[in-house]
Amino acid sequence: MKAGEDAMFAISLGDDGAELRPLEVWHAAEYLAHMDRGREYIGRYIGLPDRVTDLASATALLQSYADKAAADIGRLYGIWLDGVLVGGVLFKTFDVASGTCEVGCWLEEAGVGRGLVTRAIRVLIDWAVEQRGMHRVEWVAASGNTASINVAKRLGMVRDGVLRESFPYRGVRHDMEIWSVLAREWRDRDRSGRR
Repeated sequence: MKAGEDAMFAISLGDDGAELRPLEVWHAAEYLAHMDRGREYIGRYIGLPDRVTDLASATALLQSYADKAAADIGRLYGIWLDGVLVGGVLFKTFDVASGTCEVGCWLEEAGVGRGLVTRAIRVLIDWAVEQRGMHRVEWVAASGNTASINVAKRLGMVRDGVLRESFPYRGVRHDMEIWSVLAREWRDRDRSGRR
């Protein structure tokens, strides 16, 4: 299947050729190529490039999210720009019983500075709140990851706190910031046109 042939499952993210699509097991080779292109940039704060090193590990990661989607506890989506996979967003956790989920993202350098993650996360939050009835959407980012924290701010999230030196990654213990938006806050932003 060529790039773009799964467009019937795509959501346009604007007029710049960006699309949000489910990132599925059959995308493993494309996903690995994307990780190879962005390995250094993506890996500064998140471990995806460390987990995806060959076709088997790419397939396994995508299968794990297919399993999560089937169990309704997580989901994974890719961001394509002009038919090229440049990043993605996900529901890292999705707990219907508690009404809480965590969203996250990654992006290779070729997609930076276009607002792709902010636009894609808006789609996820809209769906989680309006279709699935989620009460709270969380965002967790290393304090040094200013790009990620700026996305949380643009989405109108509130900084709940900092887990000091809670995340050991590549030999460094990182402070992790917890941001969130509640369903009523999200709807209020929608009504006021501030999204």
